[in-house]
Amino acid sequence: MVWVRARVRGWKNRSGYDKIDLYTRGTLHSLVWMSVLSQVLLSVTRPVRQSDAPFVLIAGTILVAVGQVAVGTPLVTRTLDRYLGRRVVDLRLFTLGAVLLAANTTGLLALGAYTGVEKFPELQLALGASVVPFMTSFVLVVPLWASGAFQVLLSAAVCGGVALAGGTRGSMLATLVGVAFTSALIALTVRLSAWSLGVMSKLREAQDVETRLAVAEERLRFGRDMHDVLGRNLAVIALKSELAVELAQRGKPAAMDQMVEVQRIARVSQQEVRDVVRGYREADLCTELAGAQGVLRAAGIGCSVEEGDSRSVGRLPAPVQSALGWVVREAATNVLRHGDPRLCVIRLRTAPGEVSLVVENDGVPPDTAVAPGGSGLNGLRERLTALDGSLEAGPTGDGRFRLAATVPLLVPTREPVPSPLEER
Repeated sequence: MVWVRARVRGWKNRSGYDKIDLYTRGTLHSLVWMSVLSQVLLSVTRPVRQSDAPFVLIAGTILVAVGQVAVGTPLVTRTLDRYLGRRVVDLRLFTLGAVLLAANTTGLLALGAYTGVEKFPELQLALGASVVPFMTSFVLVVPLWASGAFQVLLSAAVCGGVALAGGTRGSMLATLVGVAFTSALIALTVRLSAWSLGVMSKLREAQDVETRLAVAEERLRFGRDMHDVLGRNLAVIALKSELAVELAQRGKPAAMDQMVEVQRIARVSQQEVRDVVRGYREADLCTELAGAQGVLRAAGIGCSVEEGDSRSVGRLPAPVQSALGWVVREAATNVLRHGDPRLCVIRLRTAPGEVSLVVENDGVPPDTAVAPGGSGLNGLRERLTALDGSLEAGPTGDGRFRLAATVPLLVPTREPVPSPLEER
């Protein structure tokens, strides 16, 4: 029971792409295992046991079929990784798979010759199943036209083997149709599954690139603002400092005036940097709501914003909007980083005397706990405490995470705590 719970917990903790990847690989492996299991069962049916086929031939055919599992399982994994551009397939393992396919079909045809093709109707099913392990991997490493040509040649070769084993035209036709249909169905199923997984892999990579570009764009914007503020003033400070040095070397009292001007420009620059940093640290609530909705939807997470009376949002005091804007920003970041959410709901309600903001998302593992030392939530609590507000965050027990912030509309008049950069 503990093992089952651990596996279920591990499945829930996987991302959406990892779940699809595991499902696809498990499906391809099950095709290999089920085909070999059916071959083993068909090779020991009553017509075979009652025939004069030697025991060594029966046992050898079964062992070769089992060998296809031993080779086909890792071969499927490696060929799928090659299709996704992650590794190179070992040709020796691929060649061994082809040899085992030839040996398996040869053994089944030999059993049909000893038993009698007409007395062994299961032969067509066994021959169709024998091509599955190798075909599952083969279609992932060759073009579609090469796969189709191989299927035609393989069907014709197996049909010729049935003729050599003493089969009639009806048996040959049934074998041709069975092998051709099975190989074509496997080729189509495997290629579609691998193609879907490849598309999802590219989408995930595109989302990662989009996230990195958004971060880089924000850094560039802040860098441009700092350059615009400091560039001109630093150039003036440098020129006036050089002028003050020259005047001081000549013993002229005007050097003092130039240094006073340098000091004034330096203080102005310091105040402008504070304004830039303060503007960067302040968050607009409407902007943050729209930004969170856009970012979450771009990441494949459904996001709905319930604002109640949207006109009242713009009438909230500026400190309240800034604090709640930071709550929305931090909540959206946590939704992207933790769990495997599919839906996020943001509710903003304005009541007499206070405003509340609730952010809920699903996809939270049952054993999730809020880290007591998390800097993000602690920073939000500090911002809300300065406004006599409160913050509650934690899992609700039904696979959801809830973050609720409440701020009174009567904002206390207290001085905000400046950042270290603003103090300089």
